[in-house]
Amino acid sequence: MGEQTRTQPLPLSYPPENPSPAKSQKLSSHSSPHVTAVLLPITSLLSSDDVVAAALCHLRISDPVIAPVIDAYEPPKFENSDTPFLALAKSILYQQITQKAGTTIYNRFVSLCGGESRVCPISVLALTPPQLLQIGVSARKVSFLHDLANKYRTGILSDSKILSMEDRALVSLIAMVKGFGVLSVHIFMIFSLHRPDVLPVGDANLRKGVQILYGLEELPRPSQMEKLCQRWRPYRSVASWYIWRLIEANGVQGKAESGETAAGSPKGPAITRGCGWKLQ
Repeated sequence: MGEQTRTQPLPLSYPPENPSPAKSQKLSSHSSPHVTAVLLPITSLLSSDDVVAAALCHLRISDPVIAPVIDAYEPPKFENSDTPFLALAKSILYQQITQKAGTTIYNRFVSLCGGESRVCPISVLALTPPQLLQIGVSARKVSFLHDLANKYRTGILSDSKILSMEDRALVSLIAMVKGFGVLSVHIFMIFSLHRPDVLPVGDANLRKGVQILYGLEELPRPSQMEKLCQRWRPYRSVASWYIWRLIEANGVQGKAESGETAAGSPKGPAITRGCGWKLQ
């Protein structure tokens, strides 16, 4: 959705030296240096510039290694204003296709619903499979859209429930919808809900970025990411945004993982490709 804001790329020699004596180290010996940092209270979401500013202040103090990455870019803007239902439906339509194809299909879908403001569970359920197939939606995605709309219709999901639910419970709930894996939900939480403390441990590109940042010999496993990135709490969403920019600057892509092909699955810093979520 729109073009990414272009910034001056980091030199390919980045990242800086690991602060530990060994320039490169095995994961088994890697541990975060002890840092005393005040965890600033979360009073709002990342749509607030003040919260983003607080996040950057915290990250610079708690993890000096990421500070040069932060300094290389303008602060991120989390500006998506789609309703949760619209954002989820949009991510389904765009998954696994190009931005151009996704935009074409999405515009046709919106037209069938009577306009973007009319995209809701009732209007989606009113669309028959033949209607959706005719505008280019695959049969698989038709089932995903109807499953999402049905979960709204039955009250399992609602915009108000999504907006008020705590992170862990929200992941479990949305992952029940066909077409959404845990990684997809994490991306939705960052770029649509603007949640400040989400760490998409299943994203291979984020893991590759952490490996580059800390000069690790091995690609960290998802199970190791929580410990490695502990110092970023409670602003792991913002730190993740910068790690994706680091990957973009170094022209590196993590190896694709099997099992996560759901809507909104990120591909490096182009993570928001077609999902209504934009890296700025």
